[in-house]
Amino acid sequence: MIKAFKITALWEGVSLLVLLFIAMPLKYLLNQPEMVSIVGMIHGILFLAYVVLAFMVYNELNWNFKTLFIVLFASVIPFGTFYIEKKYVSV
Repeated sequence: MIKAFKITALWEGVSLLVLLFIAMPLKYLLNQPEMVSIVGMIHGILFLAYVVLAFMVYNELNWNFKTLFIVLFASVIPFGTFYIEKKYVSV
């Protein structure tokens, strides 16, 4: 479960960065919204998987509620999931 969470955290973080720094500028600066649709869907699925796996790892690693909150909050901050993966789940 922890390995799946680490992989999902990595890809969720990458998808957020691609969405924010590549797809959205293409949409708003070059009027090309297609990439936001594709990357947005991929990011949405990875985000949901990250949240579900965070709750599963919360039980497995016996995190307190504060740690779970930090892990979940980091998913909406660029580079946040990379920090979480190194700090909280490097087992």
